[in-house]
Amino acid sequence: MRPPYLLLDIDGVLIPFPDEHGSTPATHARHDVVPTGRSADNPVTVWLNPDHGPMLMDVIRTGLVTPVWCTSWRQDATTLIGPLLDLPTLPYVDLPRPQITTSHPNGYLWKRDHVEAWLGDAPTVWIDDDFTTLDHAWAAERNAKGTTTLLIQPDPHLGLQPEHLTEVMTWASQLPTARAA
Repeated sequence: MRPPYLLLDIDGVLIPFPDEHGSTPATHARHDVVPTGRSADNPVTVWLNPDHGPMLMDVIRTGLVTPVWCTSWRQDATTLIGPLLDLPTLPYVDLPRPQITTSHPNGYLWKRDHVEAWLGDAPTVWIDDDFTTLDHAWAAERNAKGTTTLLIQPDPHLGLQPEHLTEVMTWASQLPTARAA
């Protein structure tokens, strides 16, 4: 049986949003990247914590989860962001490019319907900074139906922290499939 998916967002998780003073955490280094559809003379500046790569690799190497990008960066997650963190090529959920003005057009995270269709009844831990109470209710409903689901929501100004990955490992190691392995 496949380990549960670890769905990983980028903006607000690996790339923190600036605080009210326009600052990002001192732990993060600046990188200029050129996403698909942009020209090299118009790069996007991102701030990444070099410690995130080794921390994520420690989780990946356990085999307790199957990592998948779940981000509006789509394939650029694996070609632009992953290499900056020394991560291997990871699959990604091929999210659409919706014409929306809020990330919660229906009161919940816009990605959720697409993720739900992609996941089916697979167990998952999903790290994203933008969940609403409706997303947490969705996760509780999946759990009630026997589809183990955990949502982890970092502070978007701090991003992913070691304790988030500790929570992933604790959760994954307690699943029946982990104990049987």
